[in-house]
Amino acid sequence: MPLFVLRRLLSFILTLLATSVVVFAVLELLPGNAAQVVLGETATAESIAAMEDKLGLNQPASTRYLNWMFGMLQGQTGLSISYDTPTAQLMAERMQVTLPLAVMAMGLTVALALALGIYAASQQNKVGDVGVMTLSQLGLAVPNFWLAILLILLFAVHLEWVSAGGFPGWSEDDGGGVVEAFKALVLPAIALAAVQTAILTRVTRSAVLDTLREDFVRTARAKGLSRRQVLWAHVLRNAMIPVLTVMGLQFGNLITSAIVIENVFVLPGIGRLIFQAIANRDLIVVRDVVMLLAALVILINFCIDVLYAWIDPRLKVDHAG
Repeated sequence: MPLFVLRRLLSFILTLLATSVVVFAVLELLPGNAAQVVLGETATAESIAAMEDKLGLNQPASTRYLNWMFGMLQGQTGLSISYDTPTAQLMAERMQVTLPLAVMAMGLTVALALALGIYAASQQNKVGDVGVMTLSQLGLAVPNFWLAILLILLFAVHLEWVSAGGFPGWSEDDGGGVVEAFKALVLPAIALAAVQTAILTRVTRSAVLDTLREDFVRTARAKGLSRRQVLWAHVLRNAMIPVLTVMGLQFGNLITSAIVIENVFVLPGIGRLIFQAIANRDLIVVRDVVMLLAALVILINFCIDVLYAWIDPRLKVDHAG
């Protein structure tokens, strides 16, 4: 197990380094003057030179990359041009909205998808199975931003149960509180979770059905275990490998998909930050936010790989050999 984790950790670090090179190259080495992009077409030569000095563009690309990397490792990020604030502080503030939103959406996705997928598999080709598959197909067809608008019209405009947008904050001193903050995230979480629930439901059903055909399932039934006991005690754990794979991809996708949903609900999260940074040509914020999102996705996949070995010990044996 330690060797398996060490290899995955090494792969995680190398992937992270490769990603940082790509992010830096795209935003720093592509044709065009970054200072000119930030200041606009009407900027004078003097202001462009001053911006180049501020951004460190007068240094070699390798030096700028190393300065960026060592700064990130030490927790010292660049200053946002728009906010005149370290990007680390901006991202930390915005992640207080995005991360709880993604966790809520993922919680809804996992709870609903596992229950519906297992139920559909246990009712294969029956009315319940057909109904669940029809709902999942509908969920796949509905764009999350359109669903978000429908949720606002129903629950905020007509029923007036929640506000149409905005975020009151987690602190009561700011006029919000934990309850009010969670209420503000409920509709965005549902909008994010709808499509992901449909995908995971179909994957869970397929994985459970494949596992039900295995020899050990027939052996367990022959020993006198009921179908329910076999399903929950034996089938589910063995069916979780493909399900976990999709879960890892989905959680990363939920964080990145928040860019659209946060703008629909006017939430001050990481998605809205990068949207505003692009609009303001704040390339420093864009670079650091993209790197943060990429690092989160890679980290999630690393955690999923470690969970594989815990669920199926055969994987760590194969890798150790």
